[in-house]
Amino acid sequence: MTQPHHPPQGDGPNERPCRILVVEDDPTVAQAITGYLQRGGYLPVHAPDGSMGLELARRMAPDLVVLDVMLPGMDGIQVCRQLREVSQVPVIMVTSMGEEEDRLRGLEVGADDYIVKPFSPRELVMRVRNVLRRTMAMPPAPSDGVLRAGDVVVDRAARVVSKAGRPLTLTNKEFDLLVFLMTNPGRVFRRDELMREIWAHDIGDQSTVTVHVRRLREKIEDDPSRPAMVMTVWGVGYRFDLPGSTGGRG
Repeated sequence: MTQPHHPPQGDGPNERPCRILVVEDDPTVAQAITGYLQRGGYLPVHAPDGSMGLELARRMAPDLVVLDVMLPGMDGIQVCRQLREVSQVPVIMVTSMGEEEDRLRGLEVGADDYIVKPFSPRELVMRVRNVLRRTMAMPPAPSDGVLRAGDVVVDRAARVVSKAGRPLTLTNKEFDLLVFLMTNPGRVFRRDELMREIWAHDIGDQSTVTVHVRRLREKIEDDPSRPAMVMTVWGVGYRFDLPGSTGGRG
């Protein structure tokens, strides 16, 4: 069951605030986060543990989930993994300072972004706004809204990807990264450029890009260890090669 997404908050009379599910066991932190989000114009709902978070995610179909990694019982990594089995709702992981492994694990299981404690109210609301904007924005599409590279077909309007006729399950950020690269074939992008284009961050942990490129290769390449489309340009960044082009492997 894939959860529907709803339009972000806007100025129209019939538009509603985006619903943000906050999964956080510390009541003080939870109160602070929900307060920040309310003042930012969002409608937060709190879940005190992972099991309740999954239940609320299924029932309320939130527009975004703010998910703490360190939860009692089922931790945030497990919650994100199970959530990804039924939904592509955007997820921002909340990690502790210096816990790089948690951040990378979160990205590996499909989180869209992360924020490190302690964080400012402004940073949290900015991250939420950026992820929602990137997730819900519809980029201009070609006449049929479809991109093709060999046996990989991307329907941008439906946000569906298939390979050799078989549907693929991509996270929101994997989809956005693939579309961006496919619409700019042959051009090399540095990791900081991709952070800016896909995650709307001017600064950040660029391992985020590395993890998403690796996961994308595992899904669209015939041999991820010898990619033919998503290429590494050593010392520079990444390039998308259309099948049949003369780019080297990397």
